[in-house]
Amino acid sequence: MSAPKRLIRVDQALDEGVVSAPDAQALVGRILKMSTADSASAVVNSNIANNLRFAANQVSTAGSVTDVSVQITSNFGAKHATVVTNNLSDEALLATVKQSEALAKLAPDDPEAMPDLGPQNIKTVNAWFPGTAELSAAELIQAGLTALTPARKSGDLATAGYLVVTSASTALGNSKGLFAYHRSTNANYTVTVRTSDGTGSGWAGAEHPDWRQLDIAAVSARAIEKARLSRNPVAIEPGRYTVIMEPQAVGDLVQLIGFYADARASDEGRSPFTKQGGGNKIGEKIMDPRISLVADPFDPMILSQPWDGDGLPLGRQVFVEKGVLKELYYSRFWAKKKGKQATGAPTSLIMTGGTTSVDDMIKSTQRGVLVTRLWYLREVDPRTILYTGLTRDGTFLIENGKISKAIKNFRFNDSPLFMLNNLEEVGRPVRLAGTEAGGAVVVPPIKVRDFTFTSLSDAV
Repeated sequence: MSAPKRLIRVDQALDEGVVSAPDAQALVGRILKMSTADSASAVVNSNIANNLRFAANQVSTAGSVTDVSVQITSNFGAKHATVVTNNLSDEALLATVKQSEALAKLAPDDPEAMPDLGPQNIKTVNAWFPGTAELSAAELIQAGLTALTPARKSGDLATAGYLVVTSASTALGNSKGLFAYHRSTNANYTVTVRTSDGTGSGWAGAEHPDWRQLDIAAVSARAIEKARLSRNPVAIEPGRYTVIMEPQAVGDLVQLIGFYADARASDEGRSPFTKQGGGNKIGEKIMDPRISLVADPFDPMILSQPWDGDGLPLGRQVFVEKGVLKELYYSRFWAKKKGKQATGAPTSLIMTGGTTSVDDMIKSTQRGVLVTRLWYLREVDPRTILYTGLTRDGTFLIENGKISKAIKNFRFNDSPLFMLNNLEEVGRPVRLAGTEAGGAVVVPPIKVRDFTFTSLSDAV
């Protein structure tokens, strides 16, 4: 029996490690011809990810993963269903189409179903950097050695890290004539260093679509320094402190504001931006006037996909401008219901900054706490964006303008809205290596007063 005919072959038709726009459009077109639904859409995702993982001062895994997957959605009126496959044979694609149609017919009507979009005017984001896509295995090893070599020589440090370099593409097409395509590269590096006595831990990370923008050696050195400084932490009383937050800690909290900037949540009274008695707080001052919060896929520090899952173009959205709430985002369904323009949900967040360095923030602090990063964030009150979580991997007491000692980690209960109303100083924004919520985030370090720590944690 002859092998089944394939529409594209992963080993031959991938262009620079990802499916090209012409190949993706051809694949989508072939799938849509198989459909008998009222309307249908297909998403083609492809990626090649080269990675290096190390732990206990030695490389544990290294490899390259290449994949292409197809997500097919069939619609019958207000009924719809989606099935995913990464088998690209004609037979498998047809079976996937038929399965999505059968499931759609069984599904209940979706009261918020929206018709597929027709062709859209989507601007291209140039997020592809050949230097990232062509990075060699030897270069990944050399990057990992910036942490491994000094840790091995020290005799009292153990390092663990993950470096992954990705080339990817996403394409969306539907039976209404829409086709959208985006390709990108990305390099992400995170490293944790622990002291052999188990009392100290340091972390650092960096990310950018362009590998050349990353200083891997500096990231490794920062994690090592944090680990050494954080040995033998002492306990201090929980309470309200002046706190200097490095960008990673800022990002995990400030990003939450973007998630709550949903017009529907505000209109339904479930948002911190709901005005008492009805309406929303657009036009009102909600934080320090030095702060603006923006989502912009075209920003050179972001370069994210410029369309959402429906193919709706994503533009620059200014949620907060100089401390004033300027806009909320609208889904297609809620925009239609309210007679507004659909904007789509933000997939990135940029917080404006200042010029003050962390070192200068420390020098200006009589007594306070320096926080490297946060983790295990959980919602307490959505009406105020009150969250709880823990500090981690380097928490220090500042006395008389200097770091005086490592301290045990804290649990905090606070809100990014409260925090950005107690702002004292702001530094330069940087691209984060990732947050608990995901997405591209650019934020500065900040110094705030009266940040609330509620209890101690023995975890390092």
